[in-house]
Amino acid sequence: MRFKWIILIGVGSFLYSIGSNAETVATVGNKTITLDDFKVKYEDIKKQAINPPEPKIFLEDLIRYEVGVQEAEKLKLAEDPIVKEELRKVIYKALIEKSIGTAVENIKINENEMRKYYRKNPEIRTSHILVEIKPGATAKQIGEAEKRAKEIYDEVRRSKRPFEELVKLYTDDNISKEMGGDIGYQSIVTLVPTYYTAAMNMKVGETKGLIRTRYGFHIIKLTGRREYSQANKRQIRAAVFDEKRKELFDKYFDGLKRKYTIKKNEQALTSIK
Repeated sequence: MRFKWIILIGVGSFLYSIGSNAETVATVGNKTITLDDFKVKYEDIKKQAINPPEPKIFLEDLIRYEVGVQEAEKLKLAEDPIVKEELRKVIYKALIEKSIGTAVENIKINENEMRKYYRKNPEIRTSHILVEIKPGATAKQIGEAEKRAKEIYDEVRRSKRPFEELVKLYTDDNISKEMGGDIGYQSIVTLVPTYYTAAMNMKVGETKGLIRTRYGFHIIKLTGRREYSQANKRQIRAAVFDEKRKELFDKYFDGLKRKYTIKKNEQALTSIK
């Protein structure tokens, strides 16, 4: 547990007030830990830790923390590229919290907003046949997979056999294979976007192919759409919250980016898959 306290020391507010007239509880090199400093930090730890340390133990943790920081400074670890990058992450997080943290905390979500979101993004149930494309597949291998998927899709459209039987014959998805390809009710949050979009444009009972995702080629059968009353409200609320938070982020950074000269070379990304 003491390791956790030390971490909390590190991520909390800055500890020491230079030149304070309060009673000193410890000195570490050129740093003074006053009683006032200690009280502030100790109260912070008590709020965060389930089992906070005794004051004497916590003082030892403060001392070790300061010894460690001073030793790191002597070794000039602040110049290490990895440390610099971690510091950049801390500064970025601090900027976000300072600039829009309160606005994010004050986001409110009501029932009407949740219903409106759900009308556009309902939970759907599908079954599928997957012709897998393995990571790093060559163009030839992808072409062979697509050819096989087309042949299977032709069979699905012609056959009078139940879709579930065809799944067991052809799918590469071993997880859903024994359930006839059924992957249960899913949402826009839990499904690959291209898969979800394709399924959303289908009627219940309809089969469609070929749908390409990073996993391969899918032949999809839509088997259900869930009513709002039965939907996962916690997930819907979280999705609406994420949308509102994104709006705050977008607005903040749209304004911030106007202060900087930014050049993009998106053409360089074309080789990345």
